[in-house]
Amino acid sequence: MQNTDSSGIGTNGRCRRCIGHLRCAICHSQAPAPSLRESPIANRKWPIWLSAAVLFLLLAGVALAEQRFPPPDFETGHKLPLTTTPAARAILFQYLDVAVLAFCLGLGTWLVYKRRSRKGLMALSLFSLLYFGLWKKGCVCAIGSLQNVALGLSDHGYAVPIGVTAFFVLPLVFALFAGRTFCAAVCPHGALQDLVLLKPLKLPPWLEQALSVLPYIYLGAGVLFAATGSAFIICQYDPFVPIFRMSGRSLMVLSGAALLLLGVFVGRPYCRFLCPYGALLKLCAIVAKLRVRVTPNLCTQCRLCEASCPFGAMREPEIGQAGPQTLSIDRRRLAWLLVLVPVLLVGGGWLGSQFSAPASRLHPTVSLADQLVRAEGTPSKLSMQIGRAHV
Repeated sequence: MQNTDSSGIGTNGRCRRCIGHLRCAICHSQAPAPSLRESPIANRKWPIWLSAAVLFLLLAGVALAEQRFPPPDFETGHKLPLTTTPAARAILFQYLDVAVLAFCLGLGTWLVYKRRSRKGLMALSLFSLLYFGLWKKGCVCAIGSLQNVALGLSDHGYAVPIGVTAFFVLPLVFALFAGRTFCAAVCPHGALQDLVLLKPLKLPPWLEQALSVLPYIYLGAGVLFAATGSAFIICQYDPFVPIFRMSGRSLMVLSGAALLLLGVFVGRPYCRFLCPYGALLKLCAIVAKLRVRVTPNLCTQCRLCEASCPFGAMREPEIGQAGPQTLSIDRRRLAWLLVLVPVLLVGGGWLGSQFSAPASRLHPTVSLADQLVRAEGTPSKLSMQIGRAHV
């Protein structure tokens, strides 16, 4: 009887433990999975932080608008002319802009690789559009900073501001380690185009590859004109800065409107097929250690992500070693590229000889000299060269 009672007591104890484990299992099954929890950036708190940041920027703008000394009262009725060039900003605000840029780049990298939060990236892109685009009027921007750096490297008398240097270097440093974080969540140009993307269409691969060469040509032209002190063509022909400033030349306003209209159907057309700074970031991102992967442990190679990506950024799944047919296509493509190299060199040299004289007018010294010669009534050597080129 004693053995039976003790065994019964042991059986009851085991039953209680089993019931306790079952209750714990039910509680764990009812709890939400960690992967399904919402990002702290994407919950309802982020509009409050964003509104506070916008309010702070507006108050800072009001403080900057306060005039230190009142204008003098002229007895002759003279009126002060309107200021057409914005005054230099205090060095403290340059440091503030650099700090905001570094914080946004770090936060964007964390959202992409750690939290994998699309809503968080959207919130950060909206903040970047409000701060760097609408409030900062698109200046200073990383896209145009490469011209200042090119001019500073070629002209030792030109001192590149420290804020401009930081805007040029920081996104490149992040791209070397974590890819194009600047393009994903910090660039106001990309954020503006994302807002109008409604019905994305997938471009043919041959067309996308052909258009992807244009940013490198634009990059070379921008660096060349900036290094020679001729003009900052990237800033002069920026299609979205007039939208940020609510003013500008009619040609650039129409260009920005056309790109936004195209952006309704084509994802980020300016970023993919025109942006020169994006070309630099793309070169740096080649050696990046961190790369964005879509569920790398659960991928079934269904290729739905590749078909639905509006930017053509998804790579085709790798099947394995390349077969003879793939190698034959690659060899044929390499042969065509080798044949096109001398053709492109000759064509580029001919275009340079035809447009060298008109392009030199962009240099302020050459333009002023040509105007002086024309004012004296004698044809200049530059005008004669342009006339011969048209004949």
